[in-house]
Amino acid sequence: MMGVGAVVLVVLVVIVLVWAIGVYNGLVTLRNRVGNGWARIGVLLRQRADLVPNLVQIVKGYAAHESIVLETVTAARAKAVASANDANAGAADCVQAENGLTGALMDLTATAEAYPVLKASRNFLDVQGRLARLGRGIAYARQFYNDTVLRYDTEIGKVPGNIMASVFRFAHEQYFHVDDESRQNVHVEF
Repeated sequence: MMGVGAVVLVVLVVIVLVWAIGVYNGLVTLRNRVGNGWARIGVLLRQRADLVPNLVQIVKGYAAHESIVLETVTAARAKAVASANDANAGAADCVQAENGLTGALMDLTATAEAYPVLKASRNFLDVQGRLARLGRGIAYARQFYNDTVLRYDTEIGKVPGNIMASVFRFAHEQYFHVDDESRQNVHVEF
């Protein structure tokens, strides 16, 4: 028969084991939420990138001599798509490519301002509206992702999560930062 000391030791081991499993499972859940948040951003960024050729074609029909702006948008889109499709690209690379695409789209929108017929085009308005909705979706997904990264990084940085994080190699995640130029709203009047 086991003594009282042995029973207490077994109970303590079980309590520590249950605690460790709970902490580990919590970290796994947060890490998966971070991945899910990044995947949501990726889907929205891809949808936005897929709309860019439509916008370029519409503008090209009205403002064919604005080839530099159109080429810049096309190149920025290609870089954003390549970054999104590159499994080795980190959040910083993806964010930089997306900031470039956002800036190019801002230039394209400013160029479109000089063409009243283009601004009145139903196709142009439709694509612009879809881009605006996707922009709001991207902003929401970015906020969700960054909030989740904050919770995850906080958990792996404080005791007892940091112990489990170091044992099981949970690493800090990067935030989705937007540069100052991309933070400015594009005001377009149609």
